[in-house]
Amino acid sequence: MKAMLHRSHSRLCVLLTGASLLLGPLALAAQSDHYRGRKYKTPPPSANIRVTVLKDYNGKPILGAHVIFHPTEGDHDTGALEVKTNDDGVAKIDVIPIGDTVTLQVIANGYQTYGHSFKIDKPALSMEIRLKRPVGQYSVYSNSGSGPNSGGAPKTSPPSAQPKE
Repeated sequence: MKAMLHRSHSRLCVLLTGASLLLGPLALAAQSDHYRGRKYKTPPPSANIRVTVLKDYNGKPILGAHVIFHPTEGDHDTGALEVKTNDDGVAKIDVIPIGDTVTLQVIANGYQTYGHSFKIDKPALSMEIRLKRPVGQYSVYSNSGSGPNSGGAPKTSPPSAQPKE
């Protein structure tokens, strides 16, 4: 009785193995169809952008500065992308398509905010931003009445030009 069950079990295993060998390639061929459901659109090539943020007065890197990218396609803004600088003052991003125009904004505590627009025309861009310390606000109003209700603004001197070292 055991021999008969063993024979029928082995025949069933051989039959299933043969069927899987014959039907397996057919199933794989059906899966290799290039249909992806919705229309697949390959993303455009993107640029590798590296921004180094340094202190203007001594050239040392600024840790944790906010580097914000505002890419625009044509006339509409596609959203803001923000990256913080590392210990070396470097922020990297590689998702902005080549050909876009980008407004770059750099914000760091204790420094003036930097902003500049540029067009991405290369696959790799590297730039160095030197942030300056804030300076006093220049006012054309005189110090005729600097009391709390006088309406006059306090008199300040114009910022002096400092030579770069």
